[in-house]
Amino acid sequence: MSPPDVARPKVPELLDEALSPEWLTAALGTRFPGIEVVEVAPGPVVSRLSTNARFRIRTAGPLPEGLPADLCVKGYFTEVGRFARRAGVPEANFYMGLAEATGVRTLRSVYADLDATSQASVVLTEDVVAQGATFLDSLSEYRPDQTAQTLEELARLHVSTWMDPACARASWLDPWFTQLSNGRGVNEIRGNFDGPIGAGVPDAVRDAQRLADAFTTVAADAAAVSPWCVVHGDTHVANLFLDGEGRPALVDWQLVQRGPWYLDVGYHIAATLTVDDRRRSERDLVAHYVELMRAGGVDLPGDDEVWRGVRRGMVHGFYLWGITLKVDPPITAALLERLGTAVDDHDALAGL
Repeated sequence: MSPPDVARPKVPELLDEALSPEWLTAALGTRFPGIEVVEVAPGPVVSRLSTNARFRIRTAGPLPEGLPADLCVKGYFTEVGRFARRAGVPEANFYMGLAEATGVRTLRSVYADLDATSQASVVLTEDVVAQGATFLDSLSEYRPDQTAQTLEELARLHVSTWMDPACARASWLDPWFTQLSNGRGVNEIRGNFDGPIGAGVPDAVRDAQRLADAFTTVAADAAAVSPWCVVHGDTHVANLFLDGEGRPALVDWQLVQRGPWYLDVGYHIAATLTVDDRRRSERDLVAHYVELMRAGGVDLPGDDEVWRGVRRGMVHGFYLWGITLKVDPPITAALLERLGTAVDDHDALAGL
C-alpha cells in the first residue's frame, strides 16, 4: 500500500511518459520512498489494444529491497487503445487492492493507478520474463496436471473472496457479463460458425441464436446468483504464464468481477485442454477443484448441481469465443472446437 502522505503522479497518457525517469521516480516513490530513477533502458513492446512494455531501470543508489531492476508497464497508450480504456479499469483496481490480498499467483505489481475521469490506467509489475517465466498463447500445449494447478489458483481466488463484504461494496466488481452482448452477438457468432473458423464446431451446437440466447440466461443468472466470489472471467491459456519454476499464474484481469465460481472452472477446463484430454480428465479435475474449495471452508452443492454450473461455465467460454473478432483464425478455430465440443458433449445448451 502507498503511504497516505505521498502524492501519486498523474496517470501517463503515452508510453514515453510512463518510461520517463521522472514519472517512474514519482510512481515508485509511493512505495519505495527516496528512490530516484536516473536511467531507463527500454525493452520489447507488445501493443494490441493494451500496450505491454518491458524495461530496466538504474537508480541513483542501490535498488530498494523488493524492487527488481527489470520491470514491465501496461496501459492503453495508443490511439486504438484509448477506445478500450474501460477494459483496464477492473485490472488496475485488481492490482491496486485485491491481488496481494487473495494470494493468487499472478504478476507482482509494484505500482498501479487509474484516472476515474478519463479511465486511463497504468500497472507496473515485475518483469517475470527476466526471471525465467514463459507467457503462453491460446495454442500452447497444456496438460491436465497443469490445468489442475490452475484450478488450485482459481480456488485460492474464489475462497479468499467468497461473499466478502469488501468485495460486495466494490463497484468496480459489479457483474457486467450481461453487457457483453450489447455490441456483439448473433451476427458475429454466425459469421464465425459459417466460415472456416467454425469448421470444428459440432453441428448440434452450431446455432448462433441458440448460443446467444443461452448466454443471455447464463449471464443474467451469474449476475443474480448467491453465493458468489470474485472470478477471473476469461480463463483460457493465453491468459496464463509459467513462472521460472514452471508453475502457472493468471494474468489479464480485464473481466474480473463478482460471479459464480463455475464461470472460471467450466471455461478453463474446456478451453485449456484438447478434446481428448478434457474427456479423459474433466471428472477428476472438477472433483479436485471441489475438494480444494471444501479444504478452504466452502462447501459446494452436490455433484448434479456442481456439474450444472460447470456446463454453464462451458457455455460462457463458448460464447466469448463465438463473438471474438480480430484474433488469428487458427486460435479462434481451436477454441471454438474445444469449447463447442464440450458444450455438445454435455448438452449444455439444453434448458437454457
